[in-house]
Amino acid sequence: QQEKEDLQGKLKFREHLSRTAGKSEATPAPSKNSDLEIKQLQCKLKNSNNEISKQSTTIKSLKNEVQEKEERVRVLQAKISRLERDLSMKRHLIEDLRSRLKANQENEKTSNETLESLERKVKALAEDCSNKRSSIDSLKQRLNVATKEKSEYEQMYQKAKDELEKKDLKLNDLEGKMIATEYAMTELEATASQQLHGLAKQTGQALETIQKKLLLTNDKVEEFVTFVKALTRELQQRIQELRTKIKQAKKMGEVRACKKGLSQESVQLAASILNVSTTDLEEILEVEDDEEAAKTKMEFEKDKEWLQYIQKLLEAQ
Repeated sequence: QQEKEDLQGKLKFREHLSRTAGKSEATPAPSKNSDLEIKQLQCKLKNSNNEISKQSTTIKSLKNEVQEKEERVRVLQAKISRLERDLSMKRHLIEDLRSRLKANQENEKTSNETLESLERKVKALAEDCSNKRSSIDSLKQRLNVATKEKSEYEQMYQKAKDELEKKDLKLNDLEGKMIATEYAMTELEATASQQLHGLAKQTGQALETIQKKLLLTNDKVEEFVTFVKALTRELQQRIQELRTKIKQAKKMGEVRACKKGLSQESVQLAASILNVSTTDLEEILEVEDDEEAAKTKMEFEKDKEWLQYIQKLLEAQ
């Protein structure tokens, strides 16, 4: 602001000088230096105005901040005053509590002494109580056992009574039945002896007829067994013959096929190479393969198994 005032004063002074110069000299042109100075001064004025506006805005913001801080300070001062009051109150309270503590401690000592004496008495009473409880529990257990035994004996007595009554009734019934059965037995023995004599005669006759039938059936069974054995042997022989015939037929067919495929010249050539006659070569061609021999063995074993199975069946009943 001071710089602004100085610049404004200088400007006014320059204007005054220019006016006075204009009055003294009617038409002389203003000097270049004075114009330049005026322009410089105007620029400085503008810059100072801008700075002033900036500073005024910062001052306002700072004022607002100061006001806020003052308000905070007031609030904090109020809080501090409250806290000081609370502190003083608490100090008074602490002093009261300390005095009470001392009084309570003194009371506690006396109460502790009385408590210890009471605890001793309580322990002695508790021991007496526990002893009495144990004795009461044992008596209760004895009582329970005695009551259970009593109830069991009563139940047993009642059951025995009921059973006795039932048995008496049964005995009476049985005695009546016994008399009736004895009478019936005498009658049955008489009738049974008569029937047994008749049955003995009938069974003797039936046994004789059954023995005759058994002998006949045994003869038939033996005949059937011999027939089955002969039949199985015959079947096995026939099957073997058929197999041999089938193999021979197959071999003959293969040999014929070979002979058809081979010309007589090739057969003679092969015989000359092997140093064998043509008939021997044909026999060589007719020789069985290992696989066919194995198959024949397997079939023979199967036939044996079949015969053994039939033998077992015949031996069984």
